[in-house]
Amino acid sequence: QGPAQSRQPSQTLRPLIGPRHQRIGRRQVPWVAMEGSTTEEPAGAAKIAQFQRLVQHYLDRTVIWMRVRWGTLAVVLVLYVLRVYLKQGFYVVTYGLGIYMLNLLINFLTPAVDPDAEDGPGLPTKEMEFRPFTRKLPEFKFWFSSFRAVCCASVLTLFEVFDLPVFWPILLAYFILLLVLTMKDRIKHMLKHKYIPFSFGKQTYGELTKMKAPGAAGGKGGKDDK
Repeated sequence: QGPAQSRQPSQTLRPLIGPRHQRIGRRQVPWVAMEGSTTEEPAGAAKIAQFQRLVQHYLDRTVIWMRVRWGTLAVVLVLYVLRVYLKQGFYVVTYGLGIYMLNLLINFLTPAVDPDAEDGPGLPTKEMEFRPFTRKLPEFKFWFSSFRAVCCASVLTLFEVFDLPVFWPILLAYFILLLVLTMKDRIKHMLKHKYIPFSFGKQTYGELTKMKAPGAAGGKGGKDDK
């Protein structure tokens, strides 16, 4: 009974060790799921992830259509302004939308690396060679955030609870004051560090940049002679 009783604990421990651990020599390594193993995921989370991938797929396809994207944003913004004008309300929502888009504009005009804080790559100027301007907020994210904000503000105009009574000239004057002060600060920053917040493309020199094959001229001459 003595040897039999001593073997029973080891037999009871084997099922606990087997599925969760793999033995390599004398060491016990935690079990890791292999490629063939399947992990169950909630149905709601899977659908949300699939929808996000679908939306991201179509957004990635619109990256090259810059003019179409900004034209669509302009149309949506005009429709929103027209709705606010006809409803004669929702001035607080419009003020919040304006402040948010102003913040996006400032980040769009701000370099990714502040020259006052860090020694980053040189900013593009008129006197130096071509160097693209690296923004704190990329152009696509600027457009997407603005488009999403205008759509959200348009949805809020469907509910009368967001139409708060306010004297709108005060909000308009305060927004204009913020716009002037922030743009003045940005322009001073540009003049101080002498950079341009836009990239117009690398300058070329016409015929000097066109390279011709060595035998191209000779080949044409031979055909003409025949």
